[in-house]
Amino acid sequence: MPLKIHTDFAESCVEILKQDNRICGIAAGGSWIDDNMDEYSDIDFVIVVEAEDFPNVMKERKEIAEKLGDLLASFTGEHVGEPRLIVCLYDNPLLHVDLKFVALPDISERIENPVILWEKDDLLSKTLTKSQASFPLPDMQWIEDRFWIWTHYLATKIGRGELFELIEGISFIRVSVLGPLVKVRNGQLPRGMRYIEKEAADEVPRFLDTLAKHNKKDCIKALESAVQFYIELRDDIDNKDITKNTKAETAALQYFNQIKQENL
Repeated sequence: MPLKIHTDFAESCVEILKQDNRICGIAAGGSWIDDNMDEYSDIDFVIVVEAEDFPNVMKERKEIAEKLGDLLASFTGEHVGEPRLIVCLYDNPLLHVDLKFVALPDISERIENPVILWEKDDLLSKTLTKSQASFPLPDMQWIEDRFWIWTHYLATKIGRGELFELIEGISFIRVSVLGPLVKVRNGQLPRGMRYIEKEAADEVPRFLDTLAKHNKKDCIKALESAVQFYIELRDDIDNKDITKNTKAETAALQYFNQIKQENL
């Protein structure tokens, strides 16, 4: 359940936002939906706007954010491909709050069903009932087509001694490949490494094996563990449409083995 710190802030925001006639609804997403909030949780607001007013609201979204509380800092969400998002840090209380502005017709395209906090004339409810939420699953072919190029590339980093680059590369693989695929195998939403310690506790030792200190022996072990983990997950997940790139896999692993022999 949301804590009082969250509900108090949300109630204050609703009272402010509903005074703007261009806004037709306010909802909460993320951990608010599944009662998974704690004292460390942020708030994910969806602010739904009449379609004809959406361009102007987008231009004013920073000013709107400033009205909601003591805004310390904010930035827009281009880094995650979502310019409609403004990421905010408020003070008194200190809270991370995401404000996502969405035109009413676009609320039907969503990855989750938000909790409606306020709406005008049932507009959100009526729009949401016309479609279903759909969380995007990992594209197994997209991953397979890239994984062995990544493996070769990271092996070259070991050979050259660019170990920080290798460590960052394996981190990307954990977030983009291993975490999501473990979640899929467990029947969960593939949200990267979010809640991995709770949702996939049995797999934590496998993830720990992919962590490396800044030395070649550790980096080789971590990359080897990441590759083995991917192969296991790929083969476990029932996906008849995937075409394995066995030639690339063989060549990349042979090269990696060569790098191991030269650097151990």
